[in-house]
Amino acid sequence: MEEKHIKGENNINKSDVNAYAAALGYASIIGFSFLFVKISLTVTNAVDILAYRFTAAFLFAIIINLFTKKLQKINLKDFRKILPLAIFYPTLFFLFQVTGLVYITTSEAGILQATIPIFTLILASFILKEHAGPLRKVSIILSVVGVMYIFIMNGVNVESYNWTGIILILLSTLSLAFYNVFARNLTRQYALFTLTFFMTFVGFIFLNSLSIVYHMINNSLGSFFLPLRSIKFVGSIIYLGVLSSFLTSFLSNYALNKIEASRMSVFNNISILITIFAGIIFLNESIYYYHIIGAIVIIAGVFGTNYTGRNTKVLKKS
Repeated sequence: MEEKHIKGENNINKSDVNAYAAALGYASIIGFSFLFVKISLTVTNAVDILAYRFTAAFLFAIIINLFTKKLQKINLKDFRKILPLAIFYPTLFFLFQVTGLVYITTSEAGILQATIPIFTLILASFILKEHAGPLRKVSIILSVVGVMYIFIMNGVNVESYNWTGIILILLSTLSLAFYNVFARNLTRQYALFTLTFFMTFVGFIFLNSLSIVYHMINNSLGSFFLPLRSIKFVGSIIYLGVLSSFLTSFLSNYALNKIEASRMSVFNNISILITIFAGIIFLNESIYYYHIIGAIVIIAGVFGTNYTGRNTKVLKKS
């Protein structure tokens, strides 16, 4: 009987460390973006913020390419392969999120979006054949429970749920889950900068078109450029566009190139946790015991998700 040793996942190499650093960087930037969204919302509406956000992201991508020349030439067939990914994120994700928040509160949306790792786990098992073990599944659920616990303890009125808002936020959640899954294969076929560039380009085209339609309906095209008079708005858009749109897309694409979709997806709950504590630190919001308990549960879930299943497997062959 011959023993065949398969390289164990406990051997965390430099590539793994970089992937987790990218995932943590992604979560941190997204977590703090909520502060800048709140600032920009004091100046203009959510639709225009998205348009400006991806205009800044696309302009930054063009500038980066001018200096680095990293953008690969792709043909129509390649663009068609990338397009579904770009439609799921950023286009559909932000579209459903923004419209969903019209009908339900951010706390309710936070609870629903905490389920992203569960949807990702299910889709990854069917589409990518990435099958998680029992301990990883429990860890993913643990991270979701941690987020839900914090929001529920903050006070969410379940009687006020609006099904339109719930469905829209769930569609937003599914969009990001599909992105997590589809990006796994595409990040291995195309250079990360090229993939991120075209994702940003599609977001730029769609969200600016949405903003134009919005202003045409409301007879307010002339007001589109008014927010640029505000320095705090411009500063917020630079953060949201350059860091929270372009850089996070690049970081998530990099991480998904190295680690499974289910492992990456739990970092979305870390970003929710960072958002909560950013509000406590910078907006003088109160901190309570349940914030600490929820944080411990979320971190335990994230750690468990990325640690479980890392034992060396030994296959015995007769």
